[in-house]
Amino acid sequence: MTALLELDRIEVRYGAVTAVSGVSLHVAPGEARALLGANGAGKSTLLKAVAGLLRLHAGAIRFEGRPFGRLSAARRARLGLGYCPEGRRLFPGLTVRENLLVACWEGARARERRVEEMFALFPALRVKAADPAWTLSGGQQQMLAIGRSLMSRPRLLLLDEPSLGLSPMLTDEVIGLLPQITSAGTAVLLAEQNAAKALAVCQRATLLQTGRVIGEGEAQALARSPEVRKAFLGG
Repeated sequence: MTALLELDRIEVRYGAVTAVSGVSLHVAPGEARALLGANGAGKSTLLKAVAGLLRLHAGAIRFEGRPFGRLSAARRARLGLGYCPEGRRLFPGLTVRENLLVACWEGARARERRVEEMFALFPALRVKAADPAWTLSGGQQQMLAIGRSLMSRPRLLLLDEPSLGLSPMLTDEVIGLLPQITSAGTAVLLAEQNAAKALAVCQRATLLQTGRVIGEGEAQALARSPEVRKAFLGG
């Protein structure tokens, strides 16, 4: 089976500083893959490079087997890439419904159907549909950010640190939705500092340290590994 996303020894720099070096990985259709590492490991940089927000210095990105590295961010989105950035980046003055609607380029009826699908996935947002985004709780804002990134029906969702700033209970609720997202046909590449939560819902994981891959494998096997537990799970 052709991988949905393939990264082949990519390198990303900020000026003279190399933030990601020689990273190769792939995401299969319908898969949830975790990208784990401490703050500064290069997770967000890697996702931004895949999304088209940062230029590759070296290496290649392929999406459904086609070269992807030189396409604009908008073109990548049109081809089936969704991106939910760290920090949510909502339109605070727009309502919940409006935040969703602006992220879909289909016709009016299709957009409304898609909004209803997002409300079914995130029931807490339905009762807030007419409220400005800035009035939502942190957990509701994260749900809205994920819902907005799903409005275009992406084949692959890049999800960056969804648990940031959330309580443990809300983290469980938000990250626990990944199986529903993948079962609906959207693969997920999840960048997350909370390794235990990520490994619990993903099939495979890649471990990053200072911009380099230091390990990868089946999520359940990594969760049982003494080395991984010590480095990423706190014991």
